[in-house]
Amino acid sequence: MRVEPRHAARPGRSPVASGLKSLITALVAGALMAAVPFATLATAQAAEEQSYRLGVMDKLRVRVAEWQAAEGEIRSWDAIAGEYSIGPGGGLSLPFIGSIDALGKTTSEIAEEIGKRLQQQLALRNLPSASVEVAEFRPVFLAGDVQTPGEYPFSVGMTVLKAVSLAGGLRRSEAGQRFARDFINARGQTEVFDSQRARLIARHARLEAEMNGSPEVVMPAELQKVPNAADLIRSETALMKQRRDRYDLQLKALAELKSLLQSEVEALKRKTETQSRQLEIAEQDRDKISKLSEQGLALNSRLLSIEERTAEVQSNLLDIDTNILRAKQQISQADQDEINLKNDWEAQRAKDMQDTEAELEKLNLQIGTNQQLMAEAMAQSAEAIKFDPSGRTASIRYSVVRDDGTGPKEIAADEMTRLQPGDVIRVTSELLMQ
Repeated sequence: MRVEPRHAARPGRSPVASGLKSLITALVAGALMAAVPFATLATAQAAEEQSYRLGVMDKLRVRVAEWQAAEGEIRSWDAIAGEYSIGPGGGLSLPFIGSIDALGKTTSEIAEEIGKRLQQQLALRNLPSASVEVAEFRPVFLAGDVQTPGEYPFSVGMTVLKAVSLAGGLRRSEAGQRFARDFINARGQTEVFDSQRARLIARHARLEAEMNGSPEVVMPAELQKVPNAADLIRSETALMKQRRDRYDLQLKALAELKSLLQSEVEALKRKTETQSRQLEIAEQDRDKISKLSEQGLALNSRLLSIEERTAEVQSNLLDIDTNILRAKQQISQADQDEINLKNDWEAQRAKDMQDTEAELEKLNLQIGTNQQLMAEAMAQSAEAIKFDPSGRTASIRYSVVRDDGTGPKEIAADEMTRLQPGDVIRVTSELLMQ
């Protein structure tokens, strides 16, 4: 297509005037021709320093001009100029040219291709100057826990935070405040349960050390990330030492009692031997006196005295035997007390362990229930997550699905991550289990 010059030379004009006009027109045309790449460069800088690769749904603004040296005019190809979108197959369809494969190319490459195609197909003497700039980038898409998921226009410098703002922010329901309140209540209860659980885990470790006879309480793996874990272990270690010292003192007292009773038995046995010899001597004296009394050589009073002495010795022997039996009975009782003490110690440890494990199981169920409540609150209103002051158990996770020409890939992102046209931003509210 050819467009007639807007300013033709008037008849009768002097050659000097015509030449001056041609010179001025040429200078202006040169400036305009130079301005076209400059405008393209400025636009390309906005499109990531001309490194932006075109994709499906990008809309381009095309302008084509041709310098006619003989006429000293710039002719504009208005039939081609306009805005065009890159189709699903990556093609850019233009009048007189047909389809150009634009997928993955830059605007400069498309402009050069347009000029070459026009020159070839229309047999032009001069290469037309084409200007191609991005009129509208392909949109970005938001999915997940945002208020209004969908398609949104891309703008240069767009970040994840700006895109989420376009989508109305994080998802919230009509009952958002109620879900936020539910989240706060469940979070507070979970913190209490977590503290109780940490104490029970420390107690469980202490009971295991007591049952195994270990001198120290080993730090459980579940408490490695608990802030006050060291204090809990120190407290349980001190309690274990106190209980074990008391147990050892009771065993020592029983051992000393048995030792004393055994010594008493040994002393009584020695006393029995002495009394037995005295009884033997008394019985011999009684027999002699009895014979002398029968012969009339001894008084009956003397015989009576010997009889009394013999009976006294026999009575002492009976008392000693009784004391020995009593001491042995006390030793047996001390042995039984020692056995009972050891059995009670082991039974109490086993019972404490059973009770602790039951409480832990109950707390784990309660913590699980509260975490489900927190997750449900966030599922209903993602903004509930901002009420978690610790930031340890709940968070918003961002990721970007981007196709760089080698296939879609998901990459981790944050609020300040810069986006590219065609990106899919996935927003997920998640509960991080401890």
